[in-house]
Amino acid sequence: MEKYVCDLCGYEYDPNAGDPEGNIKPGTQFEDLPKTWVCPLCGVSKEGFKKVK
Repeated sequence: MEKYVCDLCGYEYDPNAGDPEGNIKPGTQFEDLPKTWVCPLCGVSKEGFKKVK
């Protein structure tokens, strides 16, 4: 599973962990996150994330 990092604050979304505070279950791919999901640290939208190489 690919990780994504927030360009603004550096938060890394790990699909293996999900986002428990945002009610995102572990195993949820970044592409499958709701369009309304935002970075839990700074509030940037999904468009502000880049795939970790």
